[in-house]
Amino acid sequence: MTLLELLAIAFTLVNVWLAIKENMWTWPTGIVSVILYAVVFYQSRLYANAGLQVVYFALSIHGWYEWLHGGVNKSELRVRRTTRRQWIGCAIAGVLLTVLLMWLLRRVSGSAPFSDALTTAFSIVGQWMLNEKLLENWLIWLAVDIVYVPLFAASGRIGSAILYAFFCVLCVKGLIDWKRSLASA
Repeated sequence: MTLLELLAIAFTLVNVWLAIKENMWTWPTGIVSVILYAVVFYQSRLYANAGLQVVYFALSIHGWYEWLHGGVNKSELRVRRTTRRQWIGCAIAGVLLTVLLMWLLRRVSGSAPFSDALTTAFSIVGQWMLNEKLLENWLIWLAVDIVYVPLFAASGRIGSAILYAFFCVLCVKGLIDWKRSLASA
């Protein structure tokens, strides 16, 4: 494990913990995290996940704005449930993005097209749901993290594999805490 990966892990842990707590500092720590992980993933030949960090960068800026001003009358956004229409849109987007990314990744030698595409596509879906403060984002992240663990282990990124195994626990905590937040609103 490199120093760069250790720093990426540390910033990502802080980022997720702050998201669970609905703390606005989740966004700047997330921005540092994605910059660090872009390099780590590129070095691991996980090209879609490296590119995903660029998308996360843009989505982090969007999420920061949404959490501050995305609520009623540009107020702070509150936790809410995912509607049926949103679920359908997320499922379609996830499948279409997976297929598109698989097609692109097959042209890159040394890539793991299906797992790289699947985790990238549904990470984008999960991030959009987090930006919108949809409670069920934690379920998407849990599913993605379960796939990430063996993907990182197979690419020699044991520290990241352990981190994402821990994220599975944090996803459950996030779901519980955000349910409480929703109930108290």
